[in-house]
Amino acid sequence: MEYANWRPATLSRRRHLIAIAALLAAAAASPAHAQSYPTHTVRLIVPFPAGGSNDVMARLIAPHLEQALGQPVVVDNRPAAAGQVGTEAVAKAPPDGHTLLLVASSFTVQPAFNPKLPYNTEKDFAPVSLVNTNAMIFFVNPQVPANTLAEFVELARREPGKFNYASPGVGSQTQLTIELLSRRAGIRLVHIPYRGGAPATMAMISGESQFTMLAPNVIFPHIEAGTIRPVASGDVKRHPRLPNVPTTAEQGFPYLRAIQWVGVLTTAGTPKPIVDRLSAELNRIVHLPDVVAALEKQGVSPTGSTPEEFEKLIATEIAQWTEVVREANIKPE
Repeated sequence: MEYANWRPATLSRRRHLIAIAALLAAAAASPAHAQSYPTHTVRLIVPFPAGGSNDVMARLIAPHLEQALGQPVVVDNRPAAAGQVGTEAVAKAPPDGHTLLLVASSFTVQPAFNPKLPYNTEKDFAPVSLVNTNAMIFFVNPQVPANTLAEFVELARREPGKFNYASPGVGSQTQLTIELLSRRAGIRLVHIPYRGGAPATMAMISGESQFTMLAPNVIFPHIEAGTIRPVASGDVKRHPRLPNVPTTAEQGFPYLRAIQWVGVLTTAGTPKPIVDRLSAELNRIVHLPDVVAALEKQGVSPTGSTPEEFEKLIATEIAQWTEVVREANIKPE
């Protein structure tokens, strides 16, 4: 009996020692791999058309990243299938940091509408860093007797279904955010989708719709002209061009953080020292004076983040939008 009991224990101990040795070998190899990285061209895949704001962002940071890494950094536009082709290419690339993906806020919206994406949004990628953020602005038609978001919500509570809200389309971040507000605040608004932010803004000016949320660079000329009235900023800090407009959190809506963002991912399984190095370089690059000036010209703020912070943001938004889509029964067009 003693012998019978001893043998499995010995085998178990051997397996344990082998596992520890494998972990130590991997740990030793990882820093070495990171020190030699990169060994060839780094490809920055942009799943959006050339010439758009996200493509401009990629081409702004690529030369600086190339200088920092000592290898060519090539911007590769792959907008096919609503960006799924380019995104899938990064999901299936070797996990060595030589293939990067520049994504926008829509990255966390897609899984809420399509559970059959050809990749797992949370498991197939390693978040590297946020690059920039853009606070969304909530605003009303000037005929609406409300100067703040809190005042508008109170009006909507008293008269359910009276107010329309415009959006750039079904499934847009605007629709999902306002549906989140409606459910949490207990109000009922009528959704009118348009084909883009410009026609949605025109509907607000004409009075066809009374409330919405859009990116500030689209609406600033109309705010300055007085044809629309801002009632809240969606970021944690007030917008620098709208210092008198309180944030959603200041008005009692802490769950309503409404920002557009751009960030960089790589393939899941990429050694952490490589991810950390890329993150550190991107955080440095987005705060270079020429990059800051270019971003501010576009109306966005340089942000940066740790990989862990970016990962948390992605997970939080996916869970949030999935719940909103389910509760509001939103169907993609």
